[in-house]
Amino acid sequence: MSGDSTSLLTAVRDANSSLITAANEWTAERAKTLDQIVSSLLAEADQQVATSIDMSGVRAFDTFGAWQLARIARELKSRGREVTIIGLQSQFAVLFDAVQKSSDEADRVQPKARLEYSGVAAVGEALTRAWQNFLLLLNMLGAVSVSTLRALLRPSEFRLTSTVHHLDRVGWQAVPIILLITFLIGAIIAQQGFFHFRKFGADDYVVDMVGILVLREIGVLIVAIMVAGRSGSSYTAELGSMKMREEIDALRTMGFNPIDVLILPRVIALVIALPILTFLGSMSALYGAELVAWLYGGMSPEIFVARLKEAISITHFKVGMIKAPFMALVIGIVACTEGFKVKGSAESLGLQTTASVVTSIFLVIVLDGLFAIFFASIGM
Repeated sequence: MSGDSTSLLTAVRDANSSLITAANEWTAERAKTLDQIVSSLLAEADQQVATSIDMSGVRAFDTFGAWQLARIARELKSRGREVTIIGLQSQFAVLFDAVQKSSDEADRVQPKARLEYSGVAAVGEALTRAWQNFLLLLNMLGAVSVSTLRALLRPSEFRLTSTVHHLDRVGWQAVPIILLITFLIGAIIAQQGFFHFRKFGADDYVVDMVGILVLREIGVLIVAIMVAGRSGSSYTAELGSMKMREEIDALRTMGFNPIDVLILPRVIALVIALPILTFLGSMSALYGAELVAWLYGGMSPEIFVARLKEAISITHFKVGMIKAPFMALVIGIVACTEGFKVKGSAESLGLQTTASVVTSIFLVIVLDGLFAIFFASIGM
């Protein structure tokens, strides 16, 4: 070995023990030399004797040097030696401990999960996450309920300006797209109805199908899904951005309740806006169906309206409108809960926004099914 190599690392052996003495600078600048002498030392170390590594002579020590020291200790221990490191300065010891811990974790072999258990574990984890999310939604619902009660008892503290602002955003500004989409949905349902019912000479029943379907199910469901995608994602992104910038913590520091300031106005705006949008969307869908019936089905508007009056009743209209505020509440609670779950990264914001839309749409459809069962049971 060269003189430089000898000055970095020397080894003295006897029958029962071995002393390895380190000196000089154990840094990346000496990486090539240090790696060569460590490899040479490990190649010659074949006796199972106790080994002490004296690091008191080391003047400089970086991550590369710490990794080489951890490499020596790990290799010697794997050969059955008892290894003791002495003389390492305290500021170097902290770095060595961190590197050794990281190296041990990397070398540790993770046991493979048994195939027959992995599926069960995945199902269990999914159920646990679902239960935790359900508890978070219940917690947010309870907080909003308490905030609503507080606003009723002290109306002067209710943020009316904020509520009107959000009502404009989720209600008035959403009218054009809601009218367009529901118009097209109604037209498509009517066209398909005429196309298939005409084979049986049952053109008149297309009006019954469109009227009942739009007023009871499709109108409120399509509008709720669009509001979840449009306004629910917006709520999550806004609250998530505020959470990332610690604005919500700042509100708490100033003595404001984030539920009163941020959540309640948004939820109330949705609860008010969604029934209005449902009514407008249902009327737009019926108008689209009437236009298709006139242009495609050869049914005059007068006949369409007369048939529609016979086919539907106020009950069908009430069923759809009753669902709307509950769906709005679900969308608002989910959107705000996911917004509060955002961590400090842009990736987290994107994930929670996606989760907000998916969860809202899923729960809206589930709620619609539960309402269908309920109204069928009471004869509506």
